[in-house]
Amino acid sequence: MPSPATNNALTGTRGLDDVLKGGLERARTFLLEGNPGTGKTTIALQFLMTGAAAGERCLYVTLSETEDELRATALAHGWDLTGVELYELIPPENLLDDEQQQSLLYSSDLELGETTKRIFEAFMRVKPDRVVIDSLSEIRLLAQSSLRYRRQILALKHYFAKSRATVLMLDDLTTDTNDKTVHSVAHGVIRLEELAPEYGPERRRLRVIKYRGRQFRGGFHDLAIKTGGLHVYPRLVAAEHRTSFPRDMLTTHSTELNKLLGGGLERGSSVLVLGPAGTGKSSIALTFIQTAVERGETAAMFVFDEEIGLLLQRSLGLGIDLQAMIDDGKLLLQQVDAAELSPGEFSARVRHCVEEYGAKTVVVDSLNGYQAAMPEEQALILHIHELLQYLNRQGATTFLTVAQHGLVGDMKTPVDVTYLADTVILLRYFEALGRVRRAISVVKKRTGPHENTIREYRIGGDGIALGEPLTKFQGVLRGVPTLHGANDLMEGDAA
Repeated sequence: MPSPATNNALTGTRGLDDVLKGGLERARTFLLEGNPGTGKTTIALQFLMTGAAAGERCLYVTLSETEDELRATALAHGWDLTGVELYELIPPENLLDDEQQQSLLYSSDLELGETTKRIFEAFMRVKPDRVVIDSLSEIRLLAQSSLRYRRQILALKHYFAKSRATVLMLDDLTTDTNDKTVHSVAHGVIRLEELAPEYGPERRRLRVIKYRGRQFRGGFHDLAIKTGGLHVYPRLVAAEHRTSFPRDMLTTHSTELNKLLGGGLERGSSVLVLGPAGTGKSSIALTFIQTAVERGETAAMFVFDEEIGLLLQRSLGLGIDLQAMIDDGKLLLQQVDAAELSPGEFSARVRHCVEEYGAKTVVVDSLNGYQAAMPEEQALILHIHELLQYLNRQGATTFLTVAQHGLVGDMKTPVDVTYLADTVILLRYFEALGRVRRAISVVKKRTGPHENTIREYRIGGDGIALGEPLTKFQGVLRGVPTLHGANDLMEGDAA
C-alpha cells in the first residue's frame, strides 16, 4: 500500500517529477497524450515499475499493444516487470464473427460494454494502487459519439476514484485530435510532442497543459528516450538557483592580459570571446582553464566544433596538458554533437558538472555550434540568458566563444549576445609590414574598469603572449591599419 507520508505518486521518469512539482496526486485520474512514438508507453511503464518497487499493486490494461510487445519494450530497456500486472484486453471472439456483425444490434454497443466490464473485472481482481489504460483511442472508436465517450470516461473515473487508485490514461491522438473530452474530466493533462528537424534525429518535448490545484513548471521541456528509460530535462529557471559566494578577482599568468582586463575577471561573471576563425578564442579560454585548475578548482569545457583528440594535441603545443587535468579529475571535457543534443539536455549537462562536480569555470566552445541545436535565434538567446544567469548565481565563471563571419574588415556575428555577457573580448586579424598579425582588446566590462587599448598578441609554445598597446597604429580593428610614428609591434616579428 502507498505510504501515508506522501500524497504524491512519483512517476519514476527522471525530471518529470520536477516538472510536476512532486509527481501525480494520488487517487486522481491523469491523461498522457501524444502521437505514436512520443514515449507514452515508456513513461507509463516507468510509472508502474516505480509503484511496484514501493510495494504498490500495479495494473497495465492494454487495448492496443499486446503483452508480448510490452514485455519486449521493457526488455529493450533492461527492465524487470515483476510486480506489474499486464492485462491484454482483446475483443471476445463472439463479437467478431460474421453473424454477430450482421445483427440488428450495433456491435460497437456490445464491444464497448464488454470492454468496460472486463476492465472492471481486472481491476477488482488486482485491486491496484496504480492503473494505466492504453489507449483511449480504442474506447473512443467503440463509443462512436462524443457524448457516449464522455460518459464512458466519467464512469471509469468515478469507479477508480472510489477505490483510491491513481490512474494514467494514454491517448495516441489517432482518431480525433480536436476532441478535448478527457481534458475536462482528467485531474491533469500532459502532452508529448515530436519534432522532425531538417537534419538530425527527431526531437521530443513535453508540456503540462493542466494540473488542478497544483503549481507546476510551465512551458516546454525537452525529453529523450534512451536505453534505460525516458529522461525529461526541465526548463532551466535561473531565479530558482541563488547562492552566495565571494566575488574575488581571477587572474592569469599573463601580466599584460590581466592589465587589459582591468586586473582580472570577477568570479561569477560571464565572458564572451569574439573573433574570426583561427584568432585564438579557444586558446584564451584554455588559459583561464589552466589557471583555474592550478588554483585547485574544477573546470568544465563543452566542445561543439573541434574533435577532442585534436584539442588535446593542440593544447600541448600551448604548454597546457588537458589530459593530465582530466586524469586528475580537475577538468570535465565533453564533446557535444549539436545535431544529436537538445538545448534542454545540454543545460542539464552543464548543471550536472556544476552541481555534482563543483565546476567553477565553464567554457562553451563555441556558441555557433550551440546555435545549430536551436530551431530559431530568439530561442537561443533565451536559453543562453537563463544558462548564464544560472552559472553566475552558482559562482561559476563562464566563457563563450563566437566565431564571426569573415577574416578582416567588417565582421558579422551569427547571433548577438554581447549584451548578455559581463565582459566582451574582441580578437582581430590585421596586416602590418607584410604579415598577418593578431590584435586583442576588451570592449566591455560590467564589473569594473578595463584597459581601452588594443594590444598585439602571439600564440606560441608558452601560451598567449601580449605586447604593449598599439599606440602608433590607426585602424587595427578594420584589418589594414596605418602606422604613425615608430613601430610598436611585438619583437621577433621583423621581416
